Amino acid sequence: MAQDHVRDARVDALEADNARLRRLLDASGASDGLRHGLRDTLAMLRAVLRLSADTAESVEGYATHLEGRLDAIARARISLDMSGGISLHSLISDELMVHLIREGDQADLAGPAVRLRPKAGQVMALAVHELCSNAVEHGVFGLSEGKVNVVWSIDTGDTMRPDDLVLTWKETGGTDVALPTRRGFGMQVLNDMLRYELNARIDLAFEPDGLRCTMRLPLVPRIGRIVDEPGSDDASEPN
Repeated sequence: MAQDHVRDARVDALEADNARLRRLLDASGASDGLRHGLRDTLAMLRAVLRLSADTAESVEGYATHLEGRLDAIARARISLDMSGGISLHSLISDELMVHLIREGDQADLAGPAVRLRPKAGQVMALAVHELCSNAVEHGVFGLSEGKVNVVWSIDTGDTMRPDDLVLTWKETGGTDVALPTRRGFGMQVLNDMLRYELNARIDLAFEPDGLRCTMRLPLVPRIGRIVDEPGSDDASEPN
């Protein structure tokens, strides 16, 4: 009961702060784009708070994991505020570095230059954070031979359907990897939030040497775009 009370108090406090911020934005005459972006962020924060509370096994675990999740969203938000979009490569490599996983050491990344729009960027940042955290706590990053290979490509569509962004996160070096016995926060982000927010299709396979997660999502304008020019992956989005 005490644990539930602490969670409920934190959720209520944040929702009260969110309501005050929305009123300030409306009163300040902020642009529609700014208000829309901040409301998306606040909605995600509320969802993260509630889902973290629902899936936490202890108050301590709730606080620890919640901090990491909010930090992941904040890192994405900073990049989005600076340029209006976020590099998929940078999003993944930055999150890996937070967990002390260096690209070229325990991680290999490969794929075309893709920039994600704000909402998609924040959702993907949270999903990648959960994959990293799971690999550190339960998967291959806790093992000397553990590695992850992250590759993405564009599955070209036709006149009847858009192109798909297909991303595969594949861990290797693990042993006796098994399906989790409970459906925690990370599983709900991958199975529910990505599907609901980005219309993504997710395939999770707990293979003997590590988790394989394949995400397929339509690369429509509200989600992101391919950047053709080398070095322009971090350029600002057009107004």
